[in-house]
Amino acid sequence: MDIRIADFDNADVCDLIALHQRRAYDASPPGTSFALDLAGLQRPEITLFELREGTRLLGIGALMALPDRTGEVKSMRTADAALRRGIGGAILAHIEAEARRRGYTKIVLETGNNEAYAPANALYRRHGFTRRGPFGDYAETGFNIFYEKVLEQT
Repeated sequence: MDIRIADFDNADVCDLIALHQRRAYDASPPGTSFALDLAGLQRPEITLFELREGTRLLGIGALMALPDRTGEVKSMRTADAALRRGIGGAILAHIEAEARRRGYTKIVLETGNNEAYAPANALYRRHGFTRRGPFGDYAETGFNIFYEKVLEQT
């Protein structure tokens, strides 16, 4: 498996981004999904990574630069055919390593709290993320959860 910066010219990358956004909106109450679309993920402060096995796209995940040496995890999605293979964990570990390389002191994220988001919440807790309050422009609702992970510099 190979993780690298995603190529937005690849149709499979665009399709997985669209699937991610559609499923996030479908699983979230109105006004509570912050899944980025293709244009949102192409902003300069965001790096989207893709994980491939050969030519087959298995997952994506993004790291967004925030102030104060903080990164935000965005748009984590595993392709349906690759679920339960550790793809999300591999991408998350890569994002964390990139955040450390950039000198970030912590990484944060926002996600949902209903059954559709249970696998994501379990993944983040397994990888050492702890609950925190809202950050940035996010507002706390009865639907979302916020996490952070403090990064020790090596």
